Amino acid sequence: MAETEDGVVIGYAYAGPFHARSAYRHTVENSVYVAAGHVRGGIGRALMQRLIAECTARGCRQMIALIADRDDGPSARLHTALGFRPAGKLASVGLKFGRWVDVLQMQLALGDGDRSLPRA
Repeated sequence: MAETEDGVVIGYAYAGPFHARSAYRHTVENSVYVAAGHVRGGIGRALMQRLIAECTARGCRQMIALIADRDDGPSARLHTALGFRPAGKLASVGLKFGRWVDVLQMQLALGDGDRSLPRA
């Protein structure tokens, strides 16, 4: 979490299970948020770099980002800069601001990715 000196939250990032089934237990889905007045200040990058490092240290092998609405927006650009690659697009699966939006799927291999099996 990123805060101002007076304790106002201006950004956060977290990861949770990608899917509840056991087969996906080594894959996480990330979310990152930066307050409007603080976009393009490096906060999102710093939060995501720490999140990626923590998930890798915990043995996660893949990180998935689901980015609503714009393939060329700030979130897609941030994820691309961090090494995420497009993995598909889902049409009209998100409802945001009173309209249906497409969702760009992006993926980043963590640690060994799929080059080896994780420890049990």
